[in-house]
Amino acid sequence: MDLVGAIVNFDQASNLSSVQMAVAKKILDVQQYSGNAAVQLIQAASNGIDQSGDALVAAATGLGGQLDTYA
Repeated sequence: MDLVGAIVNFDQASNLSSVQMAVAKKILDVQQYSGNAAVQLIQAASNGIDQSGDALVAAATGLGGQLDTYA
């Protein structure tokens, strides 16, 4: 193989490597975004359960259902 062919092959390999790295970065970005969204969903579900639990306790015990305004 001559010198020109080696340089051309090296340049092509370098360009291909750059493209592969860019694609890999995009994939990692999408996975990170999906992971963050999953964490937010879990946190939102947890908050909803806590609030729903408080409402159920209040309904079952009657606490907070009436307000005594006489002193």
